[in-house]
Amino acid sequence: MNTLSISDLAREFDVTTRAIRFYEEQGLLEPERRGQERVYTAKDRTTLKLILRGKRIGFSLAECKELIELYDPAGGNRKQLNTFLHKIAERRAQLQQQLLDIQHMQLELDTAEERCQEALSRTD
Repeated sequence: MNTLSISDLAREFDVTTRAIRFYEEQGLLEPERRGQERVYTAKDRTTLKLILRGKRIGFSLAECKELIELYDPAGGNRKQLNTFLHKIAERRAQLQQQLLDIQHMQLELDTAEERCQEALSRTD
């Protein structure tokens, strides 16, 4: 079995060893121990990859953990995939709302800026 050290994982995914230890403390990673040394397997590597991907698309650690715990290759991962699709739809809706909020804020800023410019031009 091919194993990795915490430094190997940190280097591969460009994260700190502290971040990896944090994910371990949160119950997301479960490396074997050889004395004081943590030994990570290919499964741990895949789990870390999924955590980082989930974080990039805005999932919380709790959501990442939920998806990882649903992994069931014997069942074709249907529950995991359906849950993932649901979470993607939720995240997309949140982003759409944030985009609308930003666009409204930009309009408000434009209006405020125009009013300030008009007021300044009247004082000249």
